[in-house]
Amino acid sequence: MKDVEKIVASTEGIPVDEEIVERRSRYDPVRPLDPEALIEVQDLTKQYGDLVVLDNISEVIRSGEKVAIIGPSGSGKSTFLRCLNVLEDPTSGNVFFEGNNLCNPHVDINVQRRRMGMVFQQFNLFNNMTVLKNITLAPVHIALHDLRREKMHNGWTKFCNLFRKKDKKQPLIPIQRDAKTIRADAAENAMRLLARIGLADKANVYPSTLSGGQRQRIAIVRALAMNPKVMLFDEPTSALDPEMVGEVLELIKELADEGMTMVIVTHEMGFAREVATRVFFMDGGKIREQGTPEQVFGAPQDDRLKEFLSKVL
Repeated sequence: MKDVEKIVASTEGIPVDEEIVERRSRYDPVRPLDPEALIEVQDLTKQYGDLVVLDNISEVIRSGEKVAIIGPSGSGKSTFLRCLNVLEDPTSGNVFFEGNNLCNPHVDINVQRRRMGMVFQQFNLFNNMTVLKNITLAPVHIALHDLRREKMHNGWTKFCNLFRKKDKKQPLIPIQRDAKTIRADAAENAMRLLARIGLADKANVYPSTLSGGQRQRIAIVRALAMNPKVMLFDEPTSALDPEMVGEVLELIKELADEGMTMVIVTHEMGFAREVATRVFFMDGGKIREQGTPEQVFGAPQDDRLKEFLSKVL
C-alpha cells in the first residue's frame, strides 16, 4: 500500500510524506478501489464454524442505486445485508462506506451507522414507547450526545485559553441548539414523516395497537428520521399478511423515486423487477449473477438462476 501511494503521488506531482504514508498504512492498510462508491465490499467472507455463509464476495454499490437481492432461502442474502453495516462481523474481508473501512477498529462504527438506515423483518419497534417516541428516540439521543461533547469541548478550550497567549487562544464551537430545541425539532420532523404515510393520528398510540403494515411503515419512518445516505431492507414484507404487503411496498417505491440509495433483500420478484436498477442473484454464499432487471429476469445466463426463476415466476 505504501508503494502504491508513492506511485500515485509521484504521477500527480505531489511530494511524498513518508511519515503520513507509514501512519495510514499502519492504521488502515486497505483502501476502497472505487473512491466514488457509496458502499464497497472487498473479499467478504462470513463463516459459522465450518459453514461458509458468504464466500469471498467483492461488490460496489453507488449512490442512487436500488439494488435488489434475490435468491433461495439460506443463500446468504440477509447475512450479506447485515454485513454491510457490520451488524454481522465479517470473518474476513472489508466493507467500506463513504470511504471508511467499517471493519477497521479505529473507525467509530456507531457514527457510520447514523447514515445507514436499517429495516428488519420483524419491525423491532419498542412496544413500551409511543410511535412518536420510537421515531424521535435515536435522533434526540444522538443530538444530545453531540451537544454534551460540544459543551465539554468548549469548557476544556476555555480552561486551556486561560494559559494561552492572546494570539494563541482557540475559538469555541458555536452552540445553536439546546436540549429543548433538539426535542422539539425531532418531534416536528417525526410528525412530518408520519403525515407523509398517513399515520399522523397514530403518533401517541403504542405499536401493539397497530397492524403489521402500519408498524412496518413506522419502522421505515424511524430509519428515515436519521436522514440516512442508504436504506437497507431485510425482507421488509416477509412478516406481513398478503393484504398489508402493498402499502409497505408503495412507501419503498416512493423513496426509490426520490433517489434514495437502497439495498433490498426480497422475495417479491415483481417488486424487484419494477423498482431495482440492479439485481443480485445469490446462491451458496456467492453472487451468481447480477445485472439490470431486464437482464436478470428476461435473459438469465446462470443455470441456477434459471431454475430459481422457473419456480418463483
